[in-house]
Amino acid sequence: MTTQPHPVDHELVEAAADVARTRCHGDNHTMAAAARARDGRIVTAVNAYHFTGGPCAELVVIGAAAAQGAHELETIVAVGDRERGVVPPCGRCRQVLLDYFPALRVIVGGGPLRAVPVAELLPETYVWADHQLDAG
Repeated sequence: MTTQPHPVDHELVEAAADVARTRCHGDNHTMAAAARARDGRIVTAVNAYHFTGGPCAELVVIGAAAAQGAHELETIVAVGDRERGVVPPCGRCRQVLLDYFPALRVIVGGGPLRAVPVAELLPETYVWADHQLDAG
């Protein structure tokens, strides 16, 4: 089921693009991400590429946001270095983003930019919370 896309947060896209342009140099940092917290703050981060598989920029931004006290993210976007533009999250990131923030909107490209619910990027997904035991 496809819902109507939400308006694209162009300020968020530009924040990620700026970080990609100014902070992503060489092979270690090739992607930047920006997320908007519920309180309006924008948190940015870069990936930490390593041949053993480092964390993607989307995952680093989750940790950076938590470190800054921004625990409720509303929208996220990733932008590649070398002017590659908006890049959709990988499968692992899609699952983590859904598990942490089920109402999150993700800005994707593949044509005109659009903001879609993360659940649409992972239809019929495994829901991590379903296997958690009640703490009661």
